[in-house]
This record gives sequence, structure tokens and C-alpha cells, in this order.
Amino acid sequence: MTHTVTVVMAQIDPLVGDIQGNTQKVIETVKQAKAEQQADIVVFPEMTLTGYPPEDLLLRPGLYQQVNAALDKVCEALSEVDAVAVVGYPMQDELGERFNMAAWIENGQIQASYIKQHLPNYGVFDERRYFESGKQPCVVSYKGVQFGLLICEDVWKFSPAAQAVEAGADVLLTMNASPFSSEKHQDRIAVLKRRVDEVKRPIIYVNQVGGQDELVFDGGSFAVCADGEVMVQAPEFQTALTRVQVMRQAEHVVILPGEQAVLLDEEAMLYEAIKMGIRDYVSKNGFNGVVLGLSGGIDSALTLALAVDALGADQVEAVMMPFHYTAAISIEDAAAEAEALGVQYEQLPIADIYQSVEQTLAARFAGTEPDVTEENLQARIRGVLLMAISNKTGKLVLATSNKSEVAVGYSTLYGDMVGGFSPLKDLLKTQVYRLARFRNRLLPVIPERVITRPPSAELRPDQKDQDSLPDYEILDAIIQAYVEEDKMPSEIEAMGMDREVILKVVNMINRNEYKRRQAAPGVRLTQRAFGRDRRYPITNGYTEMTVQ
Repeated sequence: MTHTVTVVMAQIDPLVGDIQGNTQKVIETVKQAKAEQQADIVVFPEMTLTGYPPEDLLLRPGLYQQVNAALDKVCEALSEVDAVAVVGYPMQDELGERFNMAAWIENGQIQASYIKQHLPNYGVFDERRYFESGKQPCVVSYKGVQFGLLICEDVWKFSPAAQAVEAGADVLLTMNASPFSSEKHQDRIAVLKRRVDEVKRPIIYVNQVGGQDELVFDGGSFAVCADGEVMVQAPEFQTALTRVQVMRQAEHVVILPGEQAVLLDEEAMLYEAIKMGIRDYVSKNGFNGVVLGLSGGIDSALTLALAVDALGADQVEAVMMPFHYTAAISIEDAAAEAEALGVQYEQLPIADIYQSVEQTLAARFAGTEPDVTEENLQARIRGVLLMAISNKTGKLVLATSNKSEVAVGYSTLYGDMVGGFSPLKDLLKTQVYRLARFRNRLLPVIPERVITRPPSAELRPDQKDQDSLPDYEILDAIIQAYVEEDKMPSEIEAMGMDREVILKVVNMINRNEYKRRQAAPGVRLTQRAFGRDRRYPITNGYTEMTVQ
């Protein structure tokens, strides 16, 4: 006799620290999954009740009182619902040790619990700062099927899955809060295929979705059968309840074919990740929308399009702040972008403000020649105006710098770096151009000449970015190799790069950590973003001296 168990992958977007709100979301989601999809088991992401990552909230004693109350509330609310909830949460024992947990809640009670065994402590993860490791598997019998519980990093290792299978598991359920990077989903699939090949059991992988500070969680939950085929694929970058049918056939348990959401290509993934990062940062932090400086250049044009696509035109304000060196076509293109996207737009010329500041500093600067000081004044005046608008309206200022500029310090501290959030912070300049063209294929909103003309900060006559920097194709290749891949300068030279250019760029990268440390948070797109991933000392004497 055969029968099926319906597992629903609950791909939700929790708010870190909002234990009451997350608890209510769990209760409502289980009831919805039962009513709409006849769910037997509803599996949630890692640390469901607190959201992930809660960071040093985990050091607050009161957090655990709230979590315990939340678990009681979930148990009570679901006591009359004929469905299991598999929920993640942190626990602190009487000795003060903390654990990353999963609870199997059935018939109004926690029937079983599991402690995460492998605690990641690399990149953006600091779990050994907070938690102790578990040692034992957890397998629960439900309607003739044995379900083994795993939490995130556990499935990337062999031993927890093997332990669960040895304890009798027919199917492995893994709860995850796995942040997005451009190759991460394929990495997950590859790891799970390797794991099922080792343990010969299906795995159901449930991932969180949503933005949390710099991190974006892309969802993309999926189920892999014992031969490695992806039988069910949930959508990326959206909340979803996705059904997985588990069937016992004699001695084996199989996953039946189900929904197959189409996975996004690289450009669409990057675009959706940045959109989600903007949307959740603005909404979860209670801002009234966003404001940004629109220069007529490619970076601010792409940022404007992303902001409108994330929030809606009514939530976005753009300000052009021209000066003597602002080209007429920049003014024209900025206005065209604002009109195409339907946002509130105005011009605030800065010449009079600049003249006033220049006069104030005239005596102090007497006998000196104009230099980068005067250029930076322009950028800083613009920053002051944007922050004033932000204070008055409650709108968040979006910075528009990209990863190439941030890497080498080609930006003005307290000037164009002003902002509460930096959407392009982990996007190389060459990728900015690619995403601009991607957006225009959906609907042209960025004038073609913004994409094709040489980029310029327009802080002095006839200025071009390449006056100070290598061509962006070369610069970005060096940044990717040195920052994201940790290659030595000698290895970069072997890629065909010029020795002197490499040394110039890598020393600019290392010299400008003091700027990056003061920059706004931005969406993490790679596995080596500035900030949480790459933690470089500001004060240090290290220099890449030679290429050998």
C-alpha cells in the first residue's frame, strides 16, 4: 500500500528581532498551508522566530524569555490544526549555553528538537560566537515516514546527514538561512546532489527569503530525490508556499514531481537581489521612501531604476544638483530618466553655495592652488543637501557608488558617499553597464548615451574617470581577482595584466579601507563583499611591494 505525506516549504521573510510578528507569521502560514495545500508538515527556515542573523541580540537574556513564550503560543495556536510545524529558534539552557535549534511541533506540543551541529564561522557567519554545537541526530516518525532534521550548514557536511540516516531517516528536512551570492544556488544544488549520492535519501531544502541589512536571502527552496534530480523548485526572491509530495513505496521513500519555478539568469538574479535589498531595508526600517542625487551618469541612473522597481515611483525622489562643470547633456539625461520613471524631480544648483563656502575659506586657503579639495567641496555640498531633504521628509538617502569606485577610493567621503544605503556597493562598474542594458531591455528608461559616453565625476573641466583609473574592464578584473578570489599580484600578472597597473590598484584598495569603513551598508552580491566579508585593518603597514 502506498500513501503520501504533503510537506510544504514555507519560504518566508521574517524580520530580525520581531519575535511576536514572526510568531504570528508562523501561525498564519501553517493555517494557510493546511487550508490551501492540505499540508501535513510545514517546514520553516532556520531561526524562524528571531529571524536570521540576530547577531548580538542573542546575547540579550530577555530574548530567550520572548522565544519561550513564542513557542508556547505556536503550540497553543496549532493544537487544533492537524499539521506539523518545523520551526527554528535559539535556546539558552540553565548553564547559559546557547544553541541553534529546530522544533517539531505536533498536536500542540514540541514532540522533538534538534541542535545544529556544524556552526559556520567564515564570511558573514559568526555562529561560534553565540552557539554550542549539537552532537545527536533527530529523527521523527510521521505517517509511516521517518524524517531527519538538519539545520543549514549541517547539510554541507557529511556526518549529520549520515547520522540521521543511521538513525533511520527516510527523508532529510533541512532548514536554512543561506544568503544570496551570484553562484550560491547552483552551489546548493551541487552540494545536495553530492549528499544524496552519499546517503541515498531525498532532501528537502527550505530557505529564507528577504533582505536583512547587507544580506539578501533569495529563497529558491527545492527538493532533491535520492538519485539527485531536483523534483520541486520554489521561486527565487519571493515568499512562497511550495508543496512537496513524499511517498513511501515499499522500502523506499520518493519525492513526486512538483512545481518547477524557472531559475533566473545572472543579470536578472543580480537585479532582483538589489531590488529586494532596497525594498526590505526601506520598509523594515520604516523610511518614507528614498531620495538620491541624479547626476546624469550611469550609476545614479541604474540606482534610480532599481529604486522605482523596488518601491514604486511615488516612493522615490531624485535631485539634480548642477555646477559649472555639469555637462548640458547630463542635465538633459537626468531629467529624461526622472520623467521616464515618473518620480518627483527637481534641480538644486550648487554654485551659490559653493561660492559662499569658497569665500569663507579664502583666507585659510590663501597662497594655495586649487586641487582635489575644491572638487570634493562640490560633492560634499550635494551630500549636505540630500541629507537635509532626508531629515525633512523621512526619506532614506541612497548612495550611488559602485564596487569599483569603493574599492579604490574613487569617491568623496561625506560627499557622494553620503547615504543610508548603497545598492550598488557590491556591483562592479562593468556589471553596472550590464544591468543598465538589462533594465532597458525590459523597458527603456536610461538614455543610450548615458550608457555609451565615457564616465565622469564632472568635478573639473573635461574630467574622465580614466584620467585617474585604468579602463574599467582591467580595473574590475584586478578587483575581482584580488578582493573576491584572494589572488596574489603575481597570479594576477599571470592572467596577462600589467605589473605596474596591478600594484597601483591593489595598493589603492588597501589604502582606502578607512573610507569603506565609513560607507553605508549595501547589498551583498558576491562571496567577498566589502564590510561583513572582507575585514581589513584600517591602520596597517602592509604593501604589495613586488610581483614575482
